[in-house]
Amino acid sequence: MNYIWEVVGRHPTGQQPTGAETIQKLCDRVASSTLLEDRRDAVRALKSLSKKYRMEVGTMAMDHLVRILQTDRTDTEILGYALDTLYNIVCSDEEEEPDDSEEENQQKQEDDLGAQFTEKFVGEPDNITLLLTLLEEFDFHVRWPGVKLLTALLKNQCAQVQGIILVSPMGVSRLMDLLADSREVIRNDGLLLLQQLTKGNTAIQKIVAFENAFERLLEIITEEGSSDGGIVVEDCLLLLLNLLKNNSSNQNFFKEGSYIQKMKPWFEVGDDNSGWSAQKVTNLHLMLQLVRVMVSPVNSPGATASCQKAMFQCGLLQQLCTILMATGVPADILTETINTVSEVIRGSEVNQDYFASVNAPSNPPRPAIVVLLMSMVNERQPFVLRCAVLYCFQCFLYKNHKGQGEIVATLLPSTIDANSISAGQLLCGGLFSADSLSNWCAAVALAHALQDNLTQKEQLLRVQLATSLGKPPVSLLQQCTNILSQGDKLNRRGSRVQTKVGLLMLLCTWISNCPIAVMHFLHNQDNVPFLTGQISENLGEDERLVQGLCALLLGICIYYNDNSLENYTKEKLKQLIEKRIGKENFVEKLGFITKHELYSRAAQKPQPAFSTPEHMLFDHEFTKLVKELEGMITKAVLKSSEEEKKEEEVKKTLEQHDSIVTQYKELIREQDSQINELKEQVTLLTSQNEKLQSTITQQFSQIQQHKDQYNILKLKLGKDNQQTGNQAEAAQVNGLQPEELSQLREQLEELQRQNQLLQTQLTEKDSVITSLKAEGVPSAEGSQTSEVTELQKEVELLKAQLQSKTAEITKLQSEKQELLRGSETTAAVPGEDSVHTEKIAELESRLSAQTAETQKLKGEVKTLLESKELMEKELASATSTAAIMQAEKSKLQQEVQESKKEQDDLLMLLADQDQKILNLKQRLKDLGETIEDEDDLDSRDQFDDEDDDEEEEEECDE
Repeated sequence: MNYIWEVVGRHPTGQQPTGAETIQKLCDRVASSTLLEDRRDAVRALKSLSKKYRMEVGTMAMDHLVRILQTDRTDTEILGYALDTLYNIVCSDEEEEPDDSEEENQQKQEDDLGAQFTEKFVGEPDNITLLLTLLEEFDFHVRWPGVKLLTALLKNQCAQVQGIILVSPMGVSRLMDLLADSREVIRNDGLLLLQQLTKGNTAIQKIVAFENAFERLLEIITEEGSSDGGIVVEDCLLLLLNLLKNNSSNQNFFKEGSYIQKMKPWFEVGDDNSGWSAQKVTNLHLMLQLVRVMVSPVNSPGATASCQKAMFQCGLLQQLCTILMATGVPADILTETINTVSEVIRGSEVNQDYFASVNAPSNPPRPAIVVLLMSMVNERQPFVLRCAVLYCFQCFLYKNHKGQGEIVATLLPSTIDANSISAGQLLCGGLFSADSLSNWCAAVALAHALQDNLTQKEQLLRVQLATSLGKPPVSLLQQCTNILSQGDKLNRRGSRVQTKVGLLMLLCTWISNCPIAVMHFLHNQDNVPFLTGQISENLGEDERLVQGLCALLLGICIYYNDNSLENYTKEKLKQLIEKRIGKENFVEKLGFITKHELYSRAAQKPQPAFSTPEHMLFDHEFTKLVKELEGMITKAVLKSSEEEKKEEEVKKTLEQHDSIVTQYKELIREQDSQINELKEQVTLLTSQNEKLQSTITQQFSQIQQHKDQYNILKLKLGKDNQQTGNQAEAAQVNGLQPEELSQLREQLEELQRQNQLLQTQLTEKDSVITSLKAEGVPSAEGSQTSEVTELQKEVELLKAQLQSKTAEITKLQSEKQELLRGSETTAAVPGEDSVHTEKIAELESRLSAQTAETQKLKGEVKTLLESKELMEKELASATSTAAIMQAEKSKLQQEVQESKKEQDDLLMLLADQDQKILNLKQRLKDLGETIEDEDDLDSRDQFDDEDDDEEEEEECDE
């Protein structure tokens, strides 16, 4: 205390100040001191007083401490003092255990005080953000107190602190960095922090999982020695349970990350299992719970099945079975291992088959199922162990028709082996033993062997039991009813109820949905009177459940009755209920089952979880059966005979409709099969057709090649026979008639007229173009006018080409006229006639080629005329307004481009025609004819014109 007085500036002499006054002085020193050393000493003094004067320090110093965290970030020592002080304020000292009620009340008040200070601190979210920032400081004196403070805040105000951390940027990631700290004390406290952080918050659990938490936690477990490790392993396992329990996303991530395979080394147990430490038992217990979380029945069926498959493939199930059959394993671990194996094999056919093949290390070896059943029917075994064995047997038979058949087969006369103990013998022994708990467990186990399996229900009717020497054997069904009717011989009342409930559940499961079993049950004349007597009596609270189960059993006999027994048809049983019990009373007694307090508890989950043996009354699967049958039985009992007849008629009609529908379905299946066959045939034929088409194509190509070869040979032969052909053509031309000559003259005249028409059209186009230029459209139309000018130039060029063609045609016509005149004058001379005839034929062929070319040129000129007309219209509209002209400008340009393209095509055609004319001339030369070039003809015409001019001049002189 002397140190504190030195800090506050007073000495202990005289009257000493109170704790509140001292704390106030220290707070003033923290707030007003300018020197860091003074503030540090004051905070250190507050830390030393914070446990004794928790109320005062929290009330007066919290704001100053937060301000220190904000301002003095560079001094790690003062930060550590401030964090420790805040931790002492919000966290109560849990190490001191209260001795009496006064201390308990004091502890409760301290807890409330810590919650109040936590609420005040968390009321400012920036404080949590500031604390997360301080955790990035690597200094031990800052990081460790910060981790402890945040853990205490999470314990007091978990949801509020989780929300702030969740929205804080990189908040969870900063906390995950604690697991990588090389200082074990910080890492271990970081585990405790993450345990509190991940409680009940799925979003944070996912973030932590995706921050590689699984990998890091499994590494720590391995480093610490797995199941032989200390408290750190326990903390890691608790954190893993928080991350995986009821979190399907994390479970899938755990499975996909192959972390299930890394769990197998945890369960490697040696031969010597004596002397297990309490920590090892705790660790292994948590490891088994972790396995159960992955295959829990509350998970989705697909996820559970995939985890079960992975556990079998990696050998985890085999390792668990080894622990199950090992000696010296503590009872707590053995019980939890049985529960874990149960859920690993539940609904998995592969795992169930493997479990059926497991043998206990005994001499002779016995199946593990038999060894477990021996424990279940042994009343000296612990209650929790017997419940675990029953759960294991139920999971082994769940959706396992093969296993159900194997269990029932051990009860049949043909498979009983007198030298060995079978599962069926153990179940029968437990069913008829003096221990009521064994009766109930055996009855429920046998009911699970019949669950949803009509075949085994019928097979179990064959089981015969020898009750005593000298008496005939009775069926198992009859023996169960005999025990029910003789229940008063049992000693304890509670035990009598438990036995009756077990047997009634077995009988209800057995005869439900099995008309043959119903007939066998009703065949015994004592069964129905016993049930009606139990239902109609007014019994106490303990017997009301038995009355409800008797009503359920009688209702099943009505609902699944096939009326094969005349004395116990549906109608007669309903009349009996109405006379002896009353329909309303029957329905009321039937409702006693679902109203029982233990019914809803058993319906929650498949695992039998009972605090005491007396509470062991309902089975989970039986609650499903009751829920399914209660409504149907109530309707069946309350319905009149007329309504039943109508329902039967409706059922018959529906059956008829079903039969018709079935027939149509079969017809549709047949048609589908036929359609599939036809589709296959079509596919086959299509493939064949494609092959044939390819063959035909190849053949066509070969034929074309042959044709080409034939044409080549024909041309070669034609050259050899060319002279003979020319003589034959001359002979044919020699026989020309006057009518043919007149037709040739008419064709020449027609060609001349067409040529003149083209000339006039071109002249008109020239005039139009000239007029368009003369109109003087606005300057905006300059580009269009230039385009028209270019088009005019191209038309003029085409005109020149047409003129040259016209000259050629005229020249050919004149040559033909001369030849015709020569043929008329020299018809008497055979040699000259043949020469003229050949020339005429050649001219005819040239004229026909020129005629075809002229026709093409006419078409092209017509197209040009149309394009020019369109351009005239465009120019006329353009003169109206400049806006319209701008809009039409693009269209004119496009049309001009088309005209250019057409003119280019015309030029190409003219070039082709020129080439053809040259070829024809060359051919005439090859035939021996002398053809003059156009230049020679032009020069000859010029000389003729000069001669004519000279003659005229001479005449004038004369």
